[in-house]
Amino acid sequence: MPVRLGLDLRGGTQIVLETKSTATTEADREATDRTVEVLRGRIDALGVAEPTIVRSGDNRVVVELPGVQDPKQAAGVLGRTAQLTVHPVLGPAGESGDGERVLPDESGQSLRLAAAGLTGQDVKGADALFDQQNGAGWLVTVDFKDAGSDRWAQVTGEAACHPAGDPQRRVAIVLDEKIISSPQVDPSVACGAGISGGSTQITGSFDDAEARELALLIKGGALPVPVETVEQRTIGATLGDEAISAGAWAAVIGTALTALFIIVVYRLMGALATVALLCYGLISYAGLAALGATLTLPGLAGFVLAIGMAVDANVLVFERAREEQAARTRPSTRAALTEGFRSAFSAIADSNITTLIAAALLFFLASGPVKGFGVTLGIGVLASMVSALVITRVLAEFAASRPAVYRRPRITGIAGTGPVRDALLRRNPFLMRRPRRWLAASLVVLVVAGSGILVRGLNFGIEFTGGRLIEYSTTAQVDPDRARDALADAGFPRAVVQSSGDGDLTVRTEELTDAEAATVTETVAGMGGDTEKVRDELIGPSLGEELRRDALIALGLALGAQLLYLAARFRLLFGTAAVSALAHDVIILVGVFAWLGKPIDGVFLAALLTVIGYSVNDSVVLFDRVRELLGRERKTPFARLTNDAILQTLPRTVNTGMGALLILASLAVLADDSLTDFALALLIGVVVGTYSSVFTASPLAVELHGRESRPGRRRGRGGGKGARSRPDGKRLPESRTERPEAAPAKGS
Repeated sequence: MPVRLGLDLRGGTQIVLETKSTATTEADREATDRTVEVLRGRIDALGVAEPTIVRSGDNRVVVELPGVQDPKQAAGVLGRTAQLTVHPVLGPAGESGDGERVLPDESGQSLRLAAAGLTGQDVKGADALFDQQNGAGWLVTVDFKDAGSDRWAQVTGEAACHPAGDPQRRVAIVLDEKIISSPQVDPSVACGAGISGGSTQITGSFDDAEARELALLIKGGALPVPVETVEQRTIGATLGDEAISAGAWAAVIGTALTALFIIVVYRLMGALATVALLCYGLISYAGLAALGATLTLPGLAGFVLAIGMAVDANVLVFERAREEQAARTRPSTRAALTEGFRSAFSAIADSNITTLIAAALLFFLASGPVKGFGVTLGIGVLASMVSALVITRVLAEFAASRPAVYRRPRITGIAGTGPVRDALLRRNPFLMRRPRRWLAASLVVLVVAGSGILVRGLNFGIEFTGGRLIEYSTTAQVDPDRARDALADAGFPRAVVQSSGDGDLTVRTEELTDAEAATVTETVAGMGGDTEKVRDELIGPSLGEELRRDALIALGLALGAQLLYLAARFRLLFGTAAVSALAHDVIILVGVFAWLGKPIDGVFLAALLTVIGYSVNDSVVLFDRVRELLGRERKTPFARLTNDAILQTLPRTVNTGMGALLILASLAVLADDSLTDFALALLIGVVVGTYSSVFTASPLAVELHGRESRPGRRRGRGGGKGARSRPDGKRLPESRTERPEAAPAKGS
């Protein structure tokens, strides 16, 4: 099964339609669903392969037409008001007179139809029912309005005057110049009397799907609502070819670099993890194909990014196995691996669930390419758990039990502690000695980056501001300054002109009419020679407001969901510290993009929500280790326990970060321009997220824990306001007795 490619990879047209209420019909969810069914038939008539038609909200329809390069024609066909008519059948095809027409029926036989006896305005509704009493199977009931009931009785009464089997005893129901049903009047109906009562039944060899579709089509024709085009995008196919090629090269090179890195670090176990990584890629691709997911440009990036994230679970297991081997608590490498899988399971589960929360928010709150990114990210997370917890485990434990490996444990890569852990064990730094200094440093970085939002402002992309973006490919290099001056002389002084340096020119303006867009094209062609329009995007301001609101909702819900999960899984203290660090990461990332003047668009939103899911992984792994140490060493001060957890998990953090950075660096260097900003956002997010988990979330947890425990300890001493000595003999005021240096760890 091939994976379906989205518009940005295959090329085509995307049109967003909005249904409008009339004096008699409200454009609600049900009416929009009926409009979707009518539009589906129209798009099939256009001959578009694999169209995508979905309802968005209560009154919007998103139509994607891969391969269609004429949005004006497509919008014209989709924007027509639905027309349902009912016609007497005059007989087989022949010469047609005035008001008559010839159309093929459901079986392909051509019928000559008289002028319409009823229209969709005469139909009240239609439903699909299963006839349990007579065992006739599925049927469709049609209800008529008062005037329509009389006309239906007249049409069927005339048809009943012809013998059974005669084509003239049939009645044709036509929707948009196509016969959707041509039932024969039942023999029990008398000539001239017709079917009265305002209701009728259409029977036949329907299954449930066919009956429901027919009922929806009749209702859709009965309740047509006008539609208005609010967004229209045209993307050339060459963009997709370049993106696929760049993404494929980034995947191959990034995966090769990641595999080489983990093989160097973990030797035999790293090689087996590479095999599991390839299986992960196969499972992810198969999942996309099986679900019928549409692969878009950000989705392709999500697929590549998830390769780097899949390394995390393997690194967690191998580092825990190294700890078991170093502690000499397990007799063999296989036993250390088994204990490593057992000990790392909770951290793997928690970290992946937090990423799945971000993926779910992308899927349910976003639209278009960003939604596709959420699908690929979610599939990638699930596939990474299968590859690490099943495939890697089977291969690793099988290899560790071989006699040759048993006699040479160092080739496994987990017999030693590793250079990072060795350096930490030698120095044993007390990073959490003064947590407020780390918090002050984080605050400084936060203020410097966040001030970019106030000083430079946010450069919202076309999705948020509304307007039109046209991209051209020219044979001659066009200087952006000359193009800007020429467009200003042509009447577009606010046009923003950007050049990619390879003959591509992008013009972004406010909303334009087709005539104004043609003027822009002529102006560019006058300077660039042979000019080809590569992309043309139109978004109304109302859609921009919706995207901005959805972005804020997604961010708020992401932080809230992370807090609730971590509070339930750990403690409210840990959840507050982790979510505060996430907010810190989000503000820094947005601020850096503001300073750089980078666009805040839908692709950036995907990167931002991914950073929320990705950066919390470090905090989850760290706090999972703190919780484990708290259960074993209840008398050790919390600051010392947190410091020990940092030192124990830092090798995993370094190795996982390197795996992700190799993939993202490949994207940034090799991928298409549209993915460069995406990779840059994720690179910043990975670096800032790694920093914040150690130097923001951890010291904040230490401070919050000190505030929680301080009042209780005062009560335990009877509430006195004395002072006590520090280990170096100096006096320390009571208000500072909970500082980490007041109670050094055992053996230090």
